[in-house]
Amino acid sequence: MAILSLVAPAVLIALAFLVFGLVNSVLFLGVSGCLFLLLVLVGKAWIRRRLPTLVQNSVGFFHPFADSGGGGERVLWCAVRALQDAYPDLQILIYCKAGNTAQSLCVRASSAFSLDVDDTFEVIPLTHCHLISPNSYPRWTMLQQALGSAHLAYDGLSQAVPQVMVDTSGWAFMYPLFRLAGVKVASYTHYPTISTDMLQRVISRQAAFNNDAGVAGSPLKSLVKVVYYYLFAAAYGAVGGCTNVVMVNSSWTREHISKLWWKFTQPSLVYPPCNVSQLAALKLDRKLKSLYLVSLAQFRPEKDQAKQLRAFALARQRAAALERQREAAISQGTAVVVVSPFFEAVLAARLKVVGSCRNAEDEERVVQLEALSRALGLNDCVDFCVNAPFSEVQQLLGGAVGGLHTMVDEHFGISIVEYMAAGTIPIAHNSAGPKMDILVDKSCGYLCQSEEEYANAITEVLQMDQSRRMKIARAARERALQFSDERFQEGFLRALERGGLLPLNLHG
Repeated sequence: MAILSLVAPAVLIALAFLVFGLVNSVLFLGVSGCLFLLLVLVGKAWIRRRLPTLVQNSVGFFHPFADSGGGGERVLWCAVRALQDAYPDLQILIYCKAGNTAQSLCVRASSAFSLDVDDTFEVIPLTHCHLISPNSYPRWTMLQQALGSAHLAYDGLSQAVPQVMVDTSGWAFMYPLFRLAGVKVASYTHYPTISTDMLQRVISRQAAFNNDAGVAGSPLKSLVKVVYYYLFAAAYGAVGGCTNVVMVNSSWTREHISKLWWKFTQPSLVYPPCNVSQLAALKLDRKLKSLYLVSLAQFRPEKDQAKQLRAFALARQRAAALERQREAAISQGTAVVVVSPFFEAVLAARLKVVGSCRNAEDEERVVQLEALSRALGLNDCVDFCVNAPFSEVQQLLGGAVGGLHTMVDEHFGISIVEYMAAGTIPIAHNSAGPKMDILVDKSCGYLCQSEEEYANAITEVLQMDQSRRMKIARAARERALQFSDERFQEGFLRALERGGLLPLNLHG
């Protein structure tokens, strides 16, 4: 009884403190919620007073570098084409870098992607695109780019405010501004700005293109960067929650966006459009005029064309060693030569590195890759094809035996699908989109990680006999047909319509 007489008051006091704490927490959250709501209303009124009125019956596309030749731009123009066909009365606004016209962008879409887009849309010029360039910020790059994207978005809205804004470039920190301006937001996310994989690389102090070796080698700098990344990830999740409709291009991207963004609904998986129809018209059983591999990607650091060069050089070094071994065996009069006679294929093959440049930094990257090619002794067997039109790309794919891809955590990998459609055997990185969505069937191509694995796959593809190559090419083409322009357009329109963004409701 004595013990109970001591415990009972303690329990009552603890319960009293708990109830007091809960009441205060509810009151605090209630007050905080009211203050937040008030700030939103004030901010909304302040922004709307400074922006023009909504452009009726309009859909905007925010894509600062719409004149580039990457997969993201193909998504943009296929989406525009889908709206032009399904809703011809819509006014379409393209928010992109100043200096472009509707006519020049249509010419670019036709040349780079073989897409016919009507030039009936209006271009809203963005004059501060340098604000989102990573080269403008040597430190705290993601944060400063995020702030720069919000500034760029305001620049665009100050000229025209659409009813719906479709972001096809991934600058999520604009979304709160769009919502405050009274705009409904649809996001097509190719690649999360930050991912759990990036966090893990910093935590494990693994050097990469987005984790400087100086930071990876310092425990203190790594700790600071981890804290910075976690705070940024929380902010990224909050702004991602401002969307009305979320589309992603791959299972890998959906997995990360589902974890990061503050949304209760799963993102819609809409595979990006790939030009499979024209490429699938190429002959599979073709007579090869010359033996070569092709690499198709923008000249960006994460595409890692340098790894392709090193792997190709390694395959050639091994083949050269076999050639010397055979010559030595012959000169010594060895009765049985066990060296494979197919090494000549590797030594005779060429590598054609095809890609587009967005700016001077990309052009400098090509110069560096050319220097690396010479240093590896590849200057006589590697060709660089910069900003080639689609007709030339199609011709190159039609004659290639294999296609290289080396980006780690490539969100999807349109170039891989293009290889497969053309009957070119893909040799891709064993991660993210290529692993989870495209090369799910090992009979369609090769997945690699190390330079040695790439060199092995390169050697195997170049030495492959015609019947085996045909078997893989047929399986790859059949798989590629699942990623057509038509399937993308159907999925894109369905997501907007299910989200209530189309058809437009002027009073919604």
